[in-house]
Amino acid sequence: MQQEFASRLLEEAVTELSRLPGIGRKTALRLALHILRADESAGTALGQAIINMRKGVRYCGVCHNISETDVCPICADSRRDRSCVCVVENVKDVMSFENTGQYTGVYHVLGGVISPMDGIGPDVLEINSLVERVAAGEVKEVILALSATMEGETTNYYIYRRLAPYTDVRITQLARGVSVGNEIEHTDEITLGRSLLNRTLFADSIKR
Repeated sequence: MQQEFASRLLEEAVTELSRLPGIGRKTALRLALHILRADESAGTALGQAIINMRKGVRYCGVCHNISETDVCPICADSRRDRSCVCVVENVKDVMSFENTGQYTGVYHVLGGVISPMDGIGPDVLEINSLVERVAAGEVKEVILALSATMEGETTNYYIYRRLAPYTDVRITQLARGVSVGNEIEHTDEITLGRSLLNRTLFADSIKR
């Protein structure tokens, strides 16, 4: 049954909050009432932070990570090894790998994985731009660091086939310290770091 609201403005806030992932209307109402009870300055600061984020954050023109400039700080850092590109599903995975402190290369954020059931094909992901980076000649290794799910493995294989013509580029994948079915963001930093350091050739995994 549709919940009745004493205030149209409260209802609008609940509706917008409930659009967020994992937030149902009951949780949205609890959040809205919390904001309402807090100091006005706290609610204003929250709203302004969201506005600032939407206006100021963009996607890196090289790796598609989030950035406040055209090129993200990782891609702009001269100390990073640009010959090694770690391919991840989303921005949260970049954060996970950076938290390990084990990786000194650069990244490529696909923006998702191939999932026909969800209507996500290769063309809507940043795969063509990855191929272009490899074709430019600076990349010597591509690490396929997608989650060990069916969709992740499908995407790994698709990328492997797309990069097959570049025979001088090593294509590797995370060692299986990351359990099958697990997503990168839910893997602890020690396991993730070891999986990265002990990565294996992707070709070996498809010969079995």
